[in-house]
Amino acid sequence: MSIPKSHYFEARPATASRPRTVRLRLGALELALQADRGVFGSKGIDAGTMILLREAPPPPLSGDLLDLGSGYGPIALVLARRAPESHVWAVDVNERAIELTRANAATAQTPNVSAMPPEQVPDGLRFDAIYSNPPVRVGKAPLHDLLLTWLPRLKPGGAAYLVVQRNLGSDSLAKWLGEQGFDVTRLRSKKGYRVLEVKAAS
Repeated sequence: MSIPKSHYFEARPATASRPRTVRLRLGALELALQADRGVFGSKGIDAGTMILLREAPPPPLSGDLLDLGSGYGPIALVLARRAPESHVWAVDVNERAIELTRANAATAQTPNVSAMPPEQVPDGLRFDAIYSNPPVRVGKAPLHDLLLTWLPRLKPGGAAYLVVQRNLGSDSLAKWLGEQGFDVTRLRSKKGYRVLEVKAAS
């Protein structure tokens, strides 16, 4: 599958920058985030992201948390606010997204967020939980490679929470993850999205 050079999962988006402010409201939490063209959800917080944040279990209060495919950081910042004693690793291949996440973390006063490309994450680091609105449009094979790279880095007893649209293959993805030896549970089904809990097989 060829990937458009201007898409959000390119390291350097070809789309011209046009910054804008996006507002995230989640209960009592309200954040004004800087977004930009060439980054996922630049026009507003994606519906899947909001469903993940509302429906997935809260993060562990401490430890290392991973936001896989962080975009400009809405998931990472919510995790950091909910678990201020944790360290949140916001990982994305998109350089524009990484810079936005760093800026948004500074504005939101969440010093426990570190934003970086995947190759800068320490090799031996293991995660207490993973939260992700994964880039399913990158294609099935790259998506599978991505998940097989990061899901095995969960600590024993840790879980990953993924949100995927039903019409973009959430059920087939859940089946495939099961075939790879993971325990997969559909936690929620809402507005065409599935929230999946993924754990190492017991």
